[in-house]
Amino acid sequence: MTDKERKELQERVRTEIEQVKSDVADLKDQAKPVAPENAIGRVSRMDHINNKAIQEAALVKAKEKLSRLEEMLAKSDRPDFGVCLRCKKPIPILRLMYYPSSNKCVKCSG
Repeated sequence: MTDKERKELQERVRTEIEQVKSDVADLKDQAKPVAPENAIGRVSRMDHINNKAIQEAALVKAKEKLSRLEEMLAKSDRPDFGVCLRCKKPIPILRLMYYPSSNKCVKCSG
């Protein structure tokens, strides 16, 4: 990986981290429970409870993604960055650009 590719990738990861942080904040707001004193009706309350469970699952996934991206950014200056953990061959830059938290090449990730 060239220095230019590394810098581009780091910038992309920083941008994606900011987006995921924004998503996490939004999901936290959406996953808040409805206070019992709010008269929204039984059916609406059940719908909100179902939606809350979906938002909480999305929040967990977003936090995991954020953690992987931050870890990847921290490792991006290491000489072994961009090398497949399994086969030890370079991960194509396009794969890293598309899926920045990837630590395996396409062949080894399947």
